[in-house]
Amino acid sequence: MSAHLPHLGSGLGYRRELAEEIAASGDAVDWLEVITEHYLFAPPDTREALRELRRGHPLVPHGLELSLGSPQPPDPHYVAALAGLVEEIGAPWFSDHLCFTRTDGASVGTLTPLPRSRAVARDVARRAQWVQDEVGVPLILENITYHIDLPNPLTEARFIAEVMEHCACGLLLDLTNLDINSRNHHYDVGDFLDTIPLERVVQVHLAGGTQEPDGTARDTHSAPVPERVWALLAELSARTDIKATLLERDQDFPEDFAEITAEIARARDTAGWGPGPARPGAAAAAPGRGRAAR
Repeated sequence: MSAHLPHLGSGLGYRRELAEEIAASGDAVDWLEVITEHYLFAPPDTREALRELRRGHPLVPHGLELSLGSPQPPDPHYVAALAGLVEEIGAPWFSDHLCFTRTDGASVGTLTPLPRSRAVARDVARRAQWVQDEVGVPLILENITYHIDLPNPLTEARFIAEVMEHCACGLLLDLTNLDINSRNHHYDVGDFLDTIPLERVVQVHLAGGTQEPDGTARDTHSAPVPERVWALLAELSARTDIKATLLERDQDFPEDFAEITAEIARARDTAGWGPGPARPGAAAAAPGRGRAAR
């Protein structure tokens, strides 16, 4: 499903704390991921700032509140606004999570894992396909971390594969989340990668976290990417053609932005790409964009 999608290269999650450094970084950052909800119903000055950001880098929106696993269908007003945002910034795809974040119209404030059954997987797939059809560009779905794992009919990997079997969406494989879940819940990452449809992986997330005194790993986006995750990126890149990598850093920012650009460069090198694979306007040239393209 990703054959027509542009190769964005090695990017960074946009955070306002890093705005000046990103603007001065030139070709060190190939593209930016922006949080959907920061801009979805934003005032005109915020949307203008987003358009200015697009003049420097291709942009992709990453959502938190689509809540594909909720009992209720996605909010049509949210989806319509999302379609407008995607079209406005010329995004080649958009992303959200395999989870639920809302119930009875209220936010639960966290990415909550789903019961892993075939019925739930098919419901999620049906909702995801509807959203993708409405927005008009590929929706890619991200695996989340979870700290309590109740008995489920399907493994995490088999659940993801079941969702993919019933929709034409792609995957955003968060390699840090995979590493953390495999350590916290004692499963083999090789088996996971053998189970999910790797050809559906469009993008990956990379981040660093922490480890609690009891040994529990946490996805805090507050540290450099660990070597285990770099090894996973090397393995994945050898097995499938991903379109983009994305470094996430939300807190404990280094004083020297060069530490972040060095990780972005390492992601580019580990994926086997040359420098500068995408520049502003490249995303806008990709086919199949926007509601009119359906």
